[in-house]
Amino acid sequence: MTSNGVRENSGDLLDEGRTLVVVGASLAGLRAVETARKEGFRGKIVLIGDEPHLPYDRPPLSKAFLERQTEDTTLCDIEGLTGQLGVDLRLGTAATQLDIERKELVTSSGTIVYDSVIIATGSTARTIEGVSKLGGVHVLRTRDDAVSIRAAIQPGVRVVVVGGGFIGSEVASVCHKLGAEVTIIESAAVPLVRAVGSDMGAMLTTLHRKNGIRTLTGVAVQEVIGQQNVSAVRLADGSILAADLLIVGIGAVPATAWLEGSGVQLHAWDRGVVCDRYLESSVPDVWAAGDVAHWHNEMFDQSMRLENWTSAGEQGAHAARNALGLGPNVYRTVPYYWSVWYDHRIQFVGVPDADEVRVCSGSVEEGRLLALYRRGSRLVGALTINESRRIMKLRTMIAAPTTWSDAIQFFENLHA
Repeated sequence: MTSNGVRENSGDLLDEGRTLVVVGASLAGLRAVETARKEGFRGKIVLIGDEPHLPYDRPPLSKAFLERQTEDTTLCDIEGLTGQLGVDLRLGTAATQLDIERKELVTSSGTIVYDSVIIATGSTARTIEGVSKLGGVHVLRTRDDAVSIRAAIQPGVRVVVVGGGFIGSEVASVCHKLGAEVTIIESAAVPLVRAVGSDMGAMLTTLHRKNGIRTLTGVAVQEVIGQQNVSAVRLADGSILAADLLIVGIGAVPATAWLEGSGVQLHAWDRGVVCDRYLESSVPDVWAAGDVAHWHNEMFDQSMRLENWTSAGEQGAHAARNALGLGPNVYRTVPYYWSVWYDHRIQFVGVPDADEVRVCSGSVEEGRLLALYRRGSRLVGALTINESRRIMKLRTMIAAPTTWSDAIQFFENLHA
């Protein structure tokens, strides 16, 4: 790649003699193969996924799917992938090793030679050590996880949710709506600090209490009690909570164990794939997209790894274009994600690391809120509750970028 991000002889990279391998039948992986074909790639595309399912949408798993409002979350059909896009689809196939010298991907069902590879293996859910064999203990990451949890939620079931982040909160909301008795346990004094900051994290947590959900913060799980099935949870303060169902929502880690020792640099802290601003890894012709990618976001001049739907789709497309030499294609973005609790739509754009957070209108009690985040003299983030008509305008303002004073004046004029 040249200094401006364009590969020499990029047209050759579209030739039919080349092989693009996408590891991960995820949203990012799907967008990568779709983009490659859209951009005119005539070569072979191999898409592998360790699950037996076609690429599917994950956000509904903790919302509409769990609540039994929808059954099908697949993003494509088999004909679209293998017929129209001409993809060599290999489901139920796990990546086990990457040989960068031979340019070979070793999988559970054989070896694939590649010219370029895009890593889109996503993340795996963290859990509590030593409880995986107990019945009634679940994480929520895959469709199969959601199916198991959905079958277990019944009116009157005592549910303990470990983790007060977005996934744990969404699950707690659905369980409550379906008639379960729910308690949330969060080890941090304030949930969601890394996602929305301490002030807004505390404010959002009041939604649980407002809806009658018992929420315990600043206390950790010491022991999960049960013989064959979970029966109770002992907390670090000695208290015991009866539980028929334990759902662990304490985050996720990049699925990169198979890359250890490959020569691909992994981030020292989160083990994501370290990428440059084009989403290329430390190894030529190896790219990353989605939850697994740790890259420098020039929009905020900071290193990031994002676990949200919007970025996964964007990064899959960016990585594909760059893998095919269709640059320069720097990936810079204003992060965006949403969540739904108790029929309230919570949306966030930007970054939460701020010098000031100001509520411009509304409150949790009113069921409508808009808060702005300032870093230096710049607008860098915004949180809304049931203000969907504002959020994309805010994302545009942050990208502009917009000064803090201009942002405040804009919203003051709206409410004048």
